[in-house]
Amino acid sequence: MKKYSDIVGDGGSDIVGQVTKQLNKLNERLNSIKYIVAVMSGKGGVGKSSVAVNLSSALSILGHSVGILDADVNGPAIAKMTGTHDQETIKSGSSILPVKGFLDLKVMSMDLFLNDDNTPVVWEAASQENAHAWRGLMEATAVREFAADTEWGALDYLIIDLPPGTDKLPNLVDVLPWISGAIIVTIPTGISQFVVGKSIQMTTEFLNIPVIGLIENMSGRFCPNCGEPDPLFPKGNVAQQAKNHNVPFLGSIPFDVQIANAADEGISYMAGFAKMNGAQAIREITEKVIRFLN
Repeated sequence: MKKYSDIVGDGGSDIVGQVTKQLNKLNERLNSIKYIVAVMSGKGGVGKSSVAVNLSSALSILGHSVGILDADVNGPAIAKMTGTHDQETIKSGSSILPVKGFLDLKVMSMDLFLNDDNTPVVWEAASQENAHAWRGLMEATAVREFAADTEWGALDYLIIDLPPGTDKLPNLVDVLPWISGAIIVTIPTGISQFVVGKSIQMTTEFLNIPVIGLIENMSGRFCPNCGEPDPLFPKGNVAQQAKNHNVPFLGSIPFDVQIANAADEGISYMAGFAKMNGAQAIREITEKVIRFLN
């Protein structure tokens, strides 16, 4: 019996050729995209996916062609939030066409391939002993295949909604040839900002990816009677945190129940509630993102 060390070459698998072919395909897909922007957060529950969808909507309203890649493979929500949850994907040769959401947003998500709302994503491993490592590898592979196999066409912006956690951006860097920058979302609580500091350092110092800016989501609500802002959380200072880390502060998005309602119904908050304080804040943030990238 031969040992692994006795095998000359790749044993006939042509693994180098396979990897090279996939990388070439990925580069070919992404060459027609001007900017790839990762939207991330240090922890969950800060409204990161909502920010990603509304940022994409604002970009589209401003006249840009936009795609959204849902990189949260195990907890996909973008299809539901963009009104594409019930659409079927169409195969075109060796590629898959993205589904079309409101405002002509092009969407790709694992949710489009699940049988029903309650179907979880399950990765089958040879054994459960090291299943966690296998799951991480398969999740990264799935994101790479979504990026490479989706026929995005020419896009001004591809917005990638990452799962929460400081380790998710490094995984994305491993599978994509380039990323224009990252937007980091937090809320005005001490613990959220504590984790965000780690995300900023990971992005700038270890990955050398530009931080487009820090967004304070759910900064407060406006009183329906007097119109004055009312904080929802113990007041943090996200603007000061951004300054301390030498990254831009993009702005604050107030809490608006219509943002949540629009996400649940799969309709555009930016188009339907353009005069609301939240929509105006998102538009201002979007314009700062455009200026940063240009």
